[in-house]
Amino acid sequence: MKNSTIPYYLPKIFIILLLALVGMTFWIWVKNKSNNALFQNKVGTLEGLGQYGQVPNFSLIERSGQTLGLADLKGKVWIMDFMYTHCPDSCPLQTAKMAELQKNLSGEEDVRLVSITVDPERDTPEVLSQYAQSHGADPQRWFFLTGEKEYIHRLAQEGFHLSAVEIPHEKRDARGASHIHGSQLVLVDRQGQIRGYYSSDDPDAMGRLLQDVKTLLREKV
Repeated sequence: MKNSTIPYYLPKIFIILLLALVGMTFWIWVKNKSNNALFQNKVGTLEGLGQYGQVPNFSLIERSGQTLGLADLKGKVWIMDFMYTHCPDSCPLQTAKMAELQKNLSGEEDVRLVSITVDPERDTPEVLSQYAQSHGADPQRWFFLTGEKEYIHRLAQEGFHLSAVEIPHEKRDARGASHIHGSQLVLVDRQGQIRGYYSSDDPDAMGRLLQDVKTLLREKV
């Protein structure tokens, strides 16, 4: 009966395979580390900004009585919110934050603020004008827009992906809220792309918004 022996070349093959496995593992680690570094360099100051779709073409009536639309904002970085002047909920805070942004970005010529009412039946250009003046809105930099109700609600829902719904009269409470709408401030770049949503009641979000505006201002058109 022959003795069972291990062929002399098997240990060498095992060593070669082990070294290959170690080498491949090291190569993958180095490659992933390099890719992560390249990704971080690519993202850089754009961290936090996203791509949330193109703002559709629109045309509304500004408090001055003039029409204003997407074409008038081309080449500008702008911040938009939906509100209404009789709002007892988030609107007062939203408007206060927009006023702060106007002050903090006063030196940036390519920044605009846009507030669109979801209650155009009551918020006529005259009403919006009084509201804007009471909050110190610069008419050349902070626009207040109104128009046809269904058109604005569709723009909010389909264009900016935010809610805009009128509360039926029988379901309104004593506070006087007549509409439900998205309370976020929306950041739009020079090409009309939505780049971010920011909660007006979050100080950290407002800080990020300021930084993101400055980042977009540095982007090449």
